[in-house]
Amino acid sequence: MQTKFDDLLIDGRRIETAWLEPANASFPVIVMLHEGLGSVALWKDFPQRLAARTHCGILMYSRYGYGRSDPLAERRQVDYMHREGEVVLPELLRRRGIVRPVVFGHSDGASIALIYAGTCLDAPRGLILEAPHVFVEDLTVRSIEQAKKVFETGDWRIKLGRYHHDPDATFWGWNDVWLDPRFRSWNIESYLESIRCPVLVIQGQDDEYATAAQVESILRHVPGAEAALLPSCGHSPHGEQPEETLTRVESFVKKLVDEPSA
Repeated sequence: MQTKFDDLLIDGRRIETAWLEPANASFPVIVMLHEGLGSVALWKDFPQRLAARTHCGILMYSRYGYGRSDPLAERRQVDYMHREGEVVLPELLRRRGIVRPVVFGHSDGASIALIYAGTCLDAPRGLILEAPHVFVEDLTVRSIEQAKKVFETGDWRIKLGRYHHDPDATFWGWNDVWLDPRFRSWNIESYLESIRCPVLVIQGQDDEYATAAQVESILRHVPGAEAALLPSCGHSPHGEQPEETLTRVESFVKKLVDEPSA
């Protein structure tokens, strides 16, 4: 299965995109939104496996400051995920001619998916949320503080350099904003009650960046949302338990395809 790479100018920045053709053109496109230090390449072979299991087309992109997109040139603002969900993602989908996608987001990407769905109410066919954040927890801040120490003392910079044009700008752009005191009041629960599409939440029970309170908030605010809490799994279900994650996602997508009015 061949991946087609292309760049688009979105919101004044060059954005790296990647596309996998669908096995069934009538099925929805799955749009994948990476985590806070992710990129197109860091999904590794999971998108190909997802396409094979669901027969859907797959669109991936590296956000500004990530992967082979334009490097971050300024400090990230506290509302950076809002701009992504309200401005960048809708424009990217418009440029690609994609309507009613299934949005698959991981961590920051899952939060962006929620903002998008809560803003563009009839746009998404469904949401698949891996380890989403809807508010800031003490556990999250502690883990991000620990990540800062690891980056400063270990070889993480070298590893990130394999996937990002500027690993320093990528890391500090993520780490600094999450540790900014103003970010402690970040909260997107107000978007949840407007979401009208089916929602699947997948979270590891040993997630080092979030507790089950994130999942509980989504289930409380989004009618009909379903959740899978995976035992012996941390912050990256698709990386740590790919087969279980694929099985859950395949079942969810099949229901969407079988019930087109959803």
